[in-house]
Amino acid sequence: MNIKKTEFPDDSILYAEKKYFDYTDNFTGDIVNGGKNISAREIGRAFFTSSPQWGKKMFAFRNSLVKIFGLKTGTGAKEPLPTDDFPLEVGEQVGIFKIFDKTENEIIMGENDKHLDFRVSLLYHKTQNAVERNALIISTTVKYHNWMGKLYFLPVRPFHQLIVPAMMKKMIEKLES
Repeated sequence: MNIKKTEFPDDSILYAEKKYFDYTDNFTGDIVNGGKNISAREIGRAFFTSSPQWGKKMFAFRNSLVKIFGLKTGTGAKEPLPTDDFPLEVGEQVGIFKIFDKTENEIIMGENDKHLDFRVSLLYHKTQNAVERNALIISTTVKYHNWMGKLYFLPVRPFHQLIVPAMMKKMIEKLES
């Protein structure tokens, strides 16, 4: 399975705001699914059930540190996620993520905090003339509000670039099966 860094997808809801972000990254992986359509709901379910164990531990450590500075830790982060019903409606909070927008093939989620705002786009990209091979694109955007946002993201960035491809691999395996 090949996961690669790519350009910001121009068919993403977030594309129009691209120039306002201080940081973006985009990872793409092919999905071989025999032409089956994959819904935003299925992609969301795969996302929320694909965190590697080491990523969960790092996030718990992060939460214990940032609480000292009054940053958000995701009130529902310890609650079990629903396994059957994943509506992922706009305005809903799922773990640490608020759902900001949703279309037939994309979910925009993230959080606003005093130091930075971030968004994650989960985009199912239907490739032109491809019946069996499509793509999953995960884009992350960050907008800093102050020096604390830049400082916060400095150690987060390298781990973010490790965890997203690891999650994508698990997500694609789930979506292909």
